[in-house]
Amino acid sequence: MMAGSHVALGVAAWLGLAPHLGHASLAPLPLGLAAAGSLLPDIDHPKSWMGQRLRPLSSAWARLLGHRGVTHSWLAVAACGWALLHHGLPAALAAPLAVGYLSHLGADLLTPGGLRLAWPLKGTWSLPLCRAGSPFEPLVVAALLAWAWCGASGTARLEAGLRHMGLCHPGTVAAAVCARP
Repeated sequence: MMAGSHVALGVAAWLGLAPHLGHASLAPLPLGLAAAGSLLPDIDHPKSWMGQRLRPLSSAWARLLGHRGVTHSWLAVAACGWALLHHGLPAALAAPLAVGYLSHLGADLLTPGGLRLAWPLKGTWSLPLCRAGSPFEPLVVAALLAWAWCGASGTARLEAGLRHMGLCHPGTVAAAVCARP
């Protein structure tokens, strides 16, 4: 997925999970950390948003280990969690980074490239719903955001979530959903 999609899903994941983790959902610093965490796995790709900002490190990493290798595996999740929890970083900072990071992996699982979760083994895991950058990607992201909103708002019905957000106005796509009996 593209950087904007990763950020949207990382922030949405934080908004949904923060209350369950005992944190405030809308605090600016954790939201920023969730967004940063959602981009962090692509440090292994020099053309990614994160890779462009950390070019020397990103280029070296890509040459040595390739894209969607160790940074997109359970090994990276475990190493990141250990580093965050055992080197003095408070849980209030570690939690949004980890949530953002995991949202990135979940989003990449939805692309045909999938993930090598058991890196360094060659097997790839994937549920290929959309290609990164395709016109279908925003639709998949919007569906995931709506699903996350319904779960986070405590309503199981999309209609109630759309009404709560004020999106049930005539002339919108959401109006068709809101008009159902």
